[in-house]
Amino acid sequence: MLSHEALCVLNAGDADAHLAVTLFFAESEPAGPYRLEVPARRTRHFRFNDFPRPAIPRDTPYASLIESDVPVVVQHTRLDSRQAELALMSTIAYGEA
Repeated sequence: MLSHEALCVLNAGDADAHLAVTLFFAESEPAGPYRLEVPARRTRHFRFNDFPRPAIPRDTPYASLIESDVPVVVQHTRLDSRQAELALMSTIAYGEA
């Protein structure tokens, strides 16, 4: 299993969610926005390392800004598989307009 980071989005509402994800870096210009969609009353999981070009450089710290046209709940998860004892970190963010 490869190390990865994922954006998990829950859209519990009655309308589809249209998201714009922008990535920010300490030493370079932002990447994105990446356009994503989560249907109403559904969840979708997006791996950051699967985002289209420009690709996120490996071993580069970044932060993500997630904007949505409807309320959603966002979970950011990181799986570190560099050693036999896997490490999993997860955090949840909920924002209001």
